[in-house]
Amino acid sequence: MTAGDGYRYLLNAVVAGDGDRDASSALTRYYLESGTPPGIWLGAGLPGLAGEIAVGASVSEEQLRRLMGHGQDPNSGEQLGRPYRKFATAGERTQRRLDQLPKSLTAGERTAQQALIEAEEAQKPTNAPVAGFDLTFSVPKSVSTLWAVADGGTQALIAQAHHAAIRDMIALLERDVAMTRVGAKGARGAVAQVDVRGVIATAYDHYDSRAADPQLHTHIVVANRVQAAHDGKWRTLDSRAIHAAVTGLSEHYNAVLSDHLTQILGVGWEARERGAGRSTAWEIVGVPQELMDEFSSRTRDIEQVKDRLVDDYVSKHGRQPSPKLVWQFRQQATLETRPPKQQHSLSDLTSQWRERATALLGEDAPTWASALLAGSEHEPLLRADDIPLEDLEEVAEVVVQQVGDRRATWKRWNLHAEAVRQTMALRFASANDRDVITQQIVDAAERVSLRLTPPELAKSPSLFRRADGSSVFRPKAGTVFSSEQVLAAEDRLLGASNDRSAPTVPLAWIEDAARTKNRDGHTLSVDQEQAIAKIGVSGRVLDVLVGPAGTGKTTTMRALRRAWERRYGPGSVTGLAPSAAAADVLAGDLEIGTENTAKWLHEHRLGKWNLTRGQLVIIDEASLGGTFALDAITSHAQQVGAKVLLVGDWAQLAAVDAGGAFGMLVRDRGDAPELVDVRRFRNDWEKQASLQLRIGDTDVIDTYIAHQRVTPGGYDEILEAAYQAWRTDLAAGKSTVLIAETLDTVSALNTRARTDRILQGDVAVDGVKLHDGNEVSRGDLIITRENNRRLSLGRSWVKNGDRWHVAHANDDGSLTVRRAGSKRRTTITLPVSYVAEHVDLG
Repeated sequence: MTAGDGYRYLLNAVVAGDGDRDASSALTRYYLESGTPPGIWLGAGLPGLAGEIAVGASVSEEQLRRLMGHGQDPNSGEQLGRPYRKFATAGERTQRRLDQLPKSLTAGERTAQQALIEAEEAQKPTNAPVAGFDLTFSVPKSVSTLWAVADGGTQALIAQAHHAAIRDMIALLERDVAMTRVGAKGARGAVAQVDVRGVIATAYDHYDSRAADPQLHTHIVVANRVQAAHDGKWRTLDSRAIHAAVTGLSEHYNAVLSDHLTQILGVGWEARERGAGRSTAWEIVGVPQELMDEFSSRTRDIEQVKDRLVDDYVSKHGRQPSPKLVWQFRQQATLETRPPKQQHSLSDLTSQWRERATALLGEDAPTWASALLAGSEHEPLLRADDIPLEDLEEVAEVVVQQVGDRRATWKRWNLHAEAVRQTMALRFASANDRDVITQQIVDAAERVSLRLTPPELAKSPSLFRRADGSSVFRPKAGTVFSSEQVLAAEDRLLGASNDRSAPTVPLAWIEDAARTKNRDGHTLSVDQEQAIAKIGVSGRVLDVLVGPAGTGKTTTMRALRRAWERRYGPGSVTGLAPSAAAADVLAGDLEIGTENTAKWLHEHRLGKWNLTRGQLVIIDEASLGGTFALDAITSHAQQVGAKVLLVGDWAQLAAVDAGGAFGMLVRDRGDAPELVDVRRFRNDWEKQASLQLRIGDTDVIDTYIAHQRVTPGGYDEILEAAYQAWRTDLAAGKSTVLIAETLDTVSALNTRARTDRILQGDVAVDGVKLHDGNEVSRGDLIITRENNRRLSLGRSWVKNGDRWHVAHANDDGSLTVRRAGSKRRTTITLPVSYVAEHVDLG
C-alpha cells in the first residue's frame, strides 16, 4: 500500500456514522448496516504507540490517515522514524529537464522541446513510498457458502473461527517473519536483520465479492513501521522476508481455520481437485459443488439485472421484448454489474443468498445447513505428541520430494508451505499443536535436504546473534537448499553437454540446407546459418539453440532438419515439447512427428517408445522443461547414440517443475549457438526494445511510453479502452489477443464479447452452460483446458489450450466443434463431462 491516499480504499465500504463499535463482537453486529464493519487494531507492536490502543479497538479514519498516510503515530501524530521519502512530481521532473536545455535554443525550439518534455513526463508514473502490506485472507469457498446460508448463530461461529485463524497467522508472522534491517551497505559497512517488538496492523472484514457472491475475507494491512527489539527505534519492515513467506502464511491460515471450524462446529474436510494447473482445495464435507458454483460467478448478477430490465419493459409496453432486445438488455446488465463494488447490508445479502440456495437445493437453506452440521462426524483432534517422530520423518521426506519436483532450490518457507499441505488431512486441537508438528517436519526436511548456503565460519558475538543462535548478518530462513537428486541430474546434463560422441552432419550439407530457399523464398541469415553449423558439427550429445522471440527459430530448425535427414534418412528428426500444444505447433512448423515430454517419458518407461542411433531430438520451449525430464531423455539419447537439441530462451518463462537447466547449460558454454537478429517486428525500435525488455532493463519502458504503447488510466477506463480496441481490430479482420490479470475479469470480458456477437447475429442465443457460469452456443469460440487423447480428430486429439469453433450446442450439454484455424470442416463432439469441467469461452 502506497503512502498518501493509498489507505482510502479500505474505507470505501465501511459503515458510516458513530455507533457501538465494540470490536469484541463478531462482524454480524453490523448485520443491518449498509456496508462493512470498521477496522480493528491488531499486533504486538501497539504498546509502542502513544496513548493506549488495545488489540480489537476500532480504527478511526484519522488514525488510519496518520499511520498509513504519513507514517505517524495514529494517536499523537508524532513521526515514527524517518518521514516517507518524497519523489519528484511530473511538474518537478519537467522543470529539471527544462533547466538543462541549452541556452542557445530559439524561442520556437524551446517551446517545441517544452511540449515534448511535458508530454513525456506526464506519461510517466510518479513513484510513491510503501506505507504497508495488504495481506488478504479469504475463507475457502465451501466455508463462505455455508456461512452465507446458515442461521445467525452459525454465521457468528464461522466468523469467530475466521478471526481466530487470523490471530494465529499474525502470531506466526511476528515470530518468524517480521524483521527490520539496521546498518549500512558498502565496503566498510554491514547490514543486520534484527527482531522487532511486533507489528501494527489493521483488519477490515468484507462479506462479498464484486459480484455480490458470498466471500468472507479480511484485509490485514501491516504498517511499514516497526520498533527494533534491541533499541526501540522505529524503522521499516524487511519486505523481502514478507514476500518470501506469503505462501507459507496463506497455507498456515487455511490449516488453522479448518482446525478452528472443526473444534467449533465439528465439520469434516475433504480434498477436491480444481483442474489442471491448480492446487488441491480442502472443502467442508457435505457442501455440494453445485451450490459453491452457484455463488462463484457474476453471471447471476447479470441475469438478475436483465430480468429487472425485462420486467420494466413489460410493465411499460404490456408485451414481452423480442429476443434481440432481451440480449440488448443483457448487454446493458453486463455493463451495470461491472465494478465498482456496490455496498449492501449483510442482512440483504444473506436473504438473497438463502433464496438462491433454497431454489438450488430444493429445501430451506438454513434448515439444510443445520442438518449438515448436525450430521457431521466429529474428526479426532490431535495433540502434538500423538504423532510418532518416525511418522514425521516420513512426511519430511515426502515434503522434500514434492518441493524438489517443482524447484531446483528452496528455502525454509517453501518447505513450511508444503509441510502444511501434507498435513491438511489432520485436525489439531490447537494452533500450537499444529505449529509444533509443522516446525518438526520442516526441521527434518531441512536435515534431508542438501544445504547450498555455506555455514558460518566464525561465531558471531552474542550481541549479533538472535535467540535461536543465528547471526543477524544472515537473513532469517534464508538458507538455500537443494537435493542430491537435482544436483546429480544437473551434473549429468552438463556431462552430456560436453560429451562429443554424438552423431554429426558434414558442414557442406548444412551450408547447402541454409542456402536453399525455404517455402517463403528466403534463405537463412548469417546468424542462423552459423547457429546450425555449430550444432551440426559439434558432436555434443546435448546441444542448445538460444533464440529470443521473433528471431526465426522455426526457420532455422527447418533447415537443420533438412541437413540431418539427408545424412540419417527420413524420420531421423523427432520433436518434443513440455506441453501438448507446443508439441503440436512444432509438428506443424517442422512437419515431423512430435509429442509432449510427459507422454514420451511415460511410454518410454513402459518400454514402448525409444530413440535410435543417429536420431536428432529437438525439444522446443526448453526453458519450460523440467530438469528431471530433460535428464531422463538425454541419458537415454546418450546410451543409444542419439543427439538432443534444446531450443528456447533462458530469459523467458521457467519450468513449472524443478527447472533452470536450460539457462545453466547456456551459461556453462561461452559459445552457445544464438540467434540475435529479431525479425518479427516492423519497426527497428521495437526490435531493440524487445531485447532490452527480455533481459529486464526497466528503462526501456520509457521507450514504449514515448511511442504511445502504454495507456494510462484507472482500472475501469483501461478495461473499457482495451475491450473497444479489441472489437475494432476484430471488425477490421485482425487477429488480436486481449489479456487480463484475473480469471474473473477474463470471464466478464468473455461474457461481454459473447453478448455483442449475439446482437450481431454471429452467435446463437441458447447454449450450454459452462463451469464458470458462462454459456456457449453455435458460433462461439472456445478453449479446451485438458489433454484427452481419447477425443481424437484425424491424426490429432483434444489438447489443453486448443481453440475451437462451436458448430452446435447439443441438448444433452455436449458440444460439436471444429478446430479453429483449420481448413478442414471435420468436427468432433466434446462429451458432457468434458464440457462441464474443461471448456472456457475463447
